[in-house]
Amino acid sequence: MAHSAIDYHKLSVPERILLVEEIWDSIAEDTLNEPISVLHRAELEERARDIKQNPDSCQPWKIVLERIKKSL
Repeated sequence: MAHSAIDYHKLSVPERILLVEEIWDSIAEDTLNEPISVLHRAELEERARDIKQNPDSCQPWKIVLERIKKSL
């Protein structure tokens, strides 16, 4: 795949931020189609078992995020 060279030094800060966001989004899109490694799958399965066995040990993300924001 051919790419044109970008002289990012000539871009404004907002333009560079946009470029980085676009690159990051393209990486995220590409990784969505990659298979989960055996190690990651095992970790996810272990965490799912832990949650089923001990559901009170977890908190919803919204609550965790609120607690983090309050601590800042």
